[in-house]
Amino acid sequence: MAVYTEVAFDEAAALLHTLDLGDLTELRGIQGGIENTNYFVTSERNGATLEHVLTVFERLGFEQLPFYLHLMKFLAGRGIPVPDPAANARGEILHTVQGKPAAVVNKLRGRSDLAPGVAQCEAVGAMLARMHLAGRDFPLSQPNLRGLPWWNETVPVVLPFLSAPQADLIRSELAYQNHVAQSPAYKALPRGAIHADLFRDNAMFEGGELTGFFDFYFAGCDTFLFDLAVCLNDWCVLHEEGNDGTLDVPRSLALLAAYQAVRPLNAAERSLLPALLRAGALRFWISRLWDLHLPREAALLQPHDPTHFERVLRARVRDIRALSALLREDACQPA
Repeated sequence: MAVYTEVAFDEAAALLHTLDLGDLTELRGIQGGIENTNYFVTSERNGATLEHVLTVFERLGFEQLPFYLHLMKFLAGRGIPVPDPAANARGEILHTVQGKPAAVVNKLRGRSDLAPGVAQCEAVGAMLARMHLAGRDFPLSQPNLRGLPWWNETVPVVLPFLSAPQADLIRSELAYQNHVAQSPAYKALPRGAIHADLFRDNAMFEGGELTGFFDFYFAGCDTFLFDLAVCLNDWCVLHEEGNDGTLDVPRSLALLAAYQAVRPLNAAERSLLPALLRAGALRFWISRLWDLHLPREAALLQPHDPTHFERVLRARVRDIRALSALLREDACQPA
């Protein structure tokens, strides 16, 4: 992610020693993203090379972070390939760097696949469902901090930066999402701990194998359907220049079928997925507008283009009937 806090080599080395991770040999800032300071850290212990990621949290406080870190620890303990936070001799996984909260997690193998095909989407769908099931009895609770209440607070702040057509769209969609959230069907949707930000750059592959999900720092308790919608909106959209945000049907069906082979959607979820796809697009359009127009300084800051998710939202509103057909009970079942 972007580097907001410059971490000295000696300070990082001292932290690794408290975690029994050996002697630091390399500390390198990670470019990309906008929320936290992240470094790749390489160390040597007993002749072995260890690779971890040091995160210094810029947005989240000490009171919020136990949810994210313990969720990762919980999922890792249940066989879900996610970063496992390193503990000190007292068992603490939340640490302090320059007065800010910090964590060190193991680095997943491989690299992100930014041009996924059907096979990658199938792997992600199945793993997402496994993660939802594994986290159902996670004992901690925290709301999705970038959910509907945040949208309601933030839209008035970004409205002055929008054209009249953009303002009309964002206001009308926000009203629609508030209406959906009040419906009995929405309130009955299955819920639990979700990732809430499972984009292509938050998963790793090696040799065609999905090696894990990472960056859980937007996680919260919300509907599993919202998590699935966020995932579909990134993994199953054409990202080439000139795309209009339309879902790619083969990848969408593959991801949905793989998900349902592990955790089948109920009738209410199938009915509301088009609305939640719109919600996922709205959430990231709002946050990218916020990041672009109200940025913080950072050494490697590169805000994402908000117009991408404006296009995705317009496509979801436009294609509501096609999406409903795509999500028929017999259309997205595993083969």
